[in-house]
Amino acid sequence: MDRFISLVHGLSRLCGAVAAGLVATAVLVVCQMVVMRYFLRESTIWQTEFVTFALVAATFIGSPYVLLLKGHVNVDLLPIYLRPGPRLALALLASTAGLAFCLVVAWTGYRLLQEALAGGWRTDTVWSLPLWIPYLAMPVGIGLMGLQYVADIVGLLTGREKPFGLDDGDGRPADEDGGETAL
Repeated sequence: MDRFISLVHGLSRLCGAVAAGLVATAVLVVCQMVVMRYFLRESTIWQTEFVTFALVAATFIGSPYVLLLKGHVNVDLLPIYLRPGPRLALALLASTAGLAFCLVVAWTGYRLLQEALAGGWRTDTVWSLPLWIPYLAMPVGIGLMGLQYVADIVGLLTGREKPFGLDDGDGRPADEDGGETAL
């Protein structure tokens, strides 16, 4: 189990690096677009579309990393006041619901990707990018986020992970070494 969880955590970290690279690339392309348009008075063909697709892809592909860090929007008022048993049950329920959502969205994204490939869909711009390229980010990113949910559920069930990252005692967050962090 430790190997599986470590592998999934490594994949999630890789997704975070890819997402950061996509955002950095989008920033560079925006800078290039500004120079082309306003200083060189040249037209831009692909830049706006690339930036849009890169930022959307970064969102989908970066989602497993955000889940790994527990960075998604989270209201922790209820888990803080629950005892350890109900807190674990709530964490399992939330993770299972998140996994179910990921499975539905990944399947829908996969179907959309299939249709784009089979139909030869392209953007309606001069660049005419094949749409399977940007559509690939949805099933891959959300599918890997679902895998991160599986690793989280396994970690909760085997005691390798604390529910909501909270210590069993007084509901204060536990740090990496098992101690408590200051609030």
